[in-house]
Amino acid sequence: MNIFLHELKAYRKSTIIWTLSLVAMVVLFLSMFPSFSKDAEEFKKLLEGFPVELRKAIGLSVDSIATLIGFFSYAFLYLKLAGAIQAMKLGTSILSKETREKTADFLLTKPVTRTQVVTSKLLAALVSLVITNIVFIGATFVMASIVEGDDFNKQALFLIAISLFFIQLMFMALGIIISVIFPRIKSVISVSLGTVFGFFMLGMISSTTEDEALRYLTPFNYFDSAYITENSSYETSFIIAGVIFIIAAVSASYYFYAKKDVHSV
Repeated sequence: MNIFLHELKAYRKSTIIWTLSLVAMVVLFLSMFPSFSKDAEEFKKLLEGFPVELRKAIGLSVDSIATLIGFFSYAFLYLKLAGAIQAMKLGTSILSKETREKTADFLLTKPVTRTQVVTSKLLAALVSLVITNIVFIGATFVMASIVEGDDFNKQALFLIAISLFFIQLMFMALGIIISVIFPRIKSVISVSLGTVFGFFMLGMISSTTEDEALRYLTPFNYFDSAYITENSSYETSFIIAGVIFIIAAVSASYYFYAKKDVHSV
C-alpha cells in the first residue's frame, strides 16, 4: 500500500498535466464544430478535393464530418495519439525508473515481494489513467451538450470516447514489458514518442490500404468510429485481440521482473 500511494503521488503532476491537455484539446476541437457545421456544404466540397487515400489516413469521412459524432471521430484521431503517449510513458517509466535512478536494490530490500512491487506500481498507473479518462469523458459530454444540445448519439459518443482508455491500456502494457526487457532506458520520452508515432504511422497505412490483418498490429485501429456509430458496439475480434495482448504483456512483465537480476549501486 505504501508503494501504491508513493507511486500515485509521484504520478500526480503528470496525471494533472495530461488530463488538462486532453480536456483542452477536446474543448478546442468541439468549440470549432458550430462554425464548421454552418458551412458544412462548402467544407464537404473542399474535402472531396482531397485524395481518397489521404482522407482515409487522417480519418476524414465526407459523409459524416458535418455531424457531431463524425467531427468528433476526426478529432479523436489526435486525442488518442496524445492519450497513447501518456500511457506509453507511464508504462515505460514505472519499473525502469528504479534502474535509471539506481533505487531498485534499495526497494527490493524492503519486506515486499517483486510481485507486490509490480502490482502496486501497476495499480497506481491504472488509477492515473482512470482519473484522466473520467475527466476527459466528462469534458467531452459537457462540450457536446454545449455545441449540439441533446441532438446527438450519446451511446456512440461514449463508446468512442471510452475507447481511449482501452487504447491506453494496450500502450501501458507495451510500455511495461519494454521497461522490463530493456531496464536501462535513458530517455523514457524518446522511447515513448518513437513507439507511439511508429504505431500511429502504421495505423495510417492500415487505414489507407484497408488491410484487415494490418489493423491487428496497431492499437490505434482497434476501434473504428464508423463501425461504432453504425452498430453502437465494438468489433469483437479486436476486443479479444486487445485483451489477449494486455494479459500476455502484463503476465510476461511479472515473469521477467521476478527472474531478472537486480544490480546493486
